[in-house]
Amino acid sequence: MRPESTPELDAFRRKVRAFVAEHAPGTKSPAGVRAPEPELMPAIRAWTARLYEAGFLGIDWPAEYGGRPDAHPLEPFVVAEEIARARTWQPIGAASLASAALLEFGTEAQRARFLPRIRSCEDVWCQLFSEPEAGSDLAALRTRAVREGEGDDAVFVVDGQKVWTTNGQHADMGYLLARTDHEAPRHRGITAFALDLRTPGVDIRPLREITGTTDFNEVFLDGVRIPAAQVIGRVNDGWRVAMSSLGHERSGVGARGVELFAVLDDLVRLASRAPVGGRPALDDSATRQAIGELAARVQVNAALLGLAQSRILHGTEQPADALLGKIFFSELNHDLVDFGLGLQGTDGLLVEGDEDAVADGWWQDAHLYSRAYTIAGGANEVLRTQVAERGLGMPREPRRPVSKN
Repeated sequence: MRPESTPELDAFRRKVRAFVAEHAPGTKSPAGVRAPEPELMPAIRAWTARLYEAGFLGIDWPAEYGGRPDAHPLEPFVVAEEIARARTWQPIGAASLASAALLEFGTEAQRARFLPRIRSCEDVWCQLFSEPEAGSDLAALRTRAVREGEGDDAVFVVDGQKVWTTNGQHADMGYLLARTDHEAPRHRGITAFALDLRTPGVDIRPLREITGTTDFNEVFLDGVRIPAAQVIGRVNDGWRVAMSSLGHERSGVGARGVELFAVLDDLVRLASRAPVGGRPALDDSATRQAIGELAARVQVNAALLGLAQSRILHGTEQPADALLGKIFFSELNHDLVDFGLGLQGTDGLLVEGDEDAVADGWWQDAHLYSRAYTIAGGANEVLRTQVAERGLGMPREPRRPVSKN
């Protein structure tokens, strides 16, 4: 089920498409979630600021912060689709997560301070949730924040380590979760903070990955002093803040389904040229059936997205919608690029820069990065548990206690 478009929405799509064609900072040739090289950051910041200024980002924000509450509810999906269709850079960082948290839980002073700098892209945000020993079990985080002082001079002193921080090396601000009460049940002793990454005691170390790039970082926090005024929401209520904003990230990952149609087209072209037994792979019936199955799943993914959009229009969203969309998209994306890489045989080992690499190594790069989508916004195994509990009302999974060490 996909909502029928309207003349107004079609006109908006044409406007966005023309804007992207004129202002986008070039084609994003690398695959996956790869962070941009430092020299690209000024262009990406300018591109992001233009999208906000044109009213294409932050559409659902309140009008006083630059949003257009009377806009069609599906306009954000149109913008995401057109950026993906052009294969250019999406706005990088965790600004959508941070802004969602600030708009729902932040104070007026926090919104006035941080939201304009998100819109101008003076501040790139990163997400400081994951930890080395917590894995995908976010509630097991052990980074500690201890309050010192009272009133306007109160601060939280933070010690701990975060990891898998995407674009941390480019970020100015961090959306941080830390444990403020070790005696409370593990979901209830967590607090959310807005952290200026230039604060003394913050050490960002890029992680070199299998692709040779550095998307992710580990972040060390040693006696970092965060003013109490930068707590987002209430102290010890950070779990609720995080879960609300993470819904935006999962929706964003799932909404990129338009990319799968482009990958499917590329796969068909690849199969028409890749040799199997001296003939094009597309002449092989097993190859055609496999591609046909993948094409059916791409259509199902589009239908899932359409169903979620329809529910948004009618105010009938369900807790599992975003979770299922993210799971389905990420696993289908992996299977598409995995099949494309397999068609290349040993040539699939060739990487970007090798003159004999198919599509300059795009398939190999995309395959390595496809696993990241199954983790972004919560590992799929964890999200399946949430679908069972929140979507189907099944009994909650037994929880292990948090270590107090």
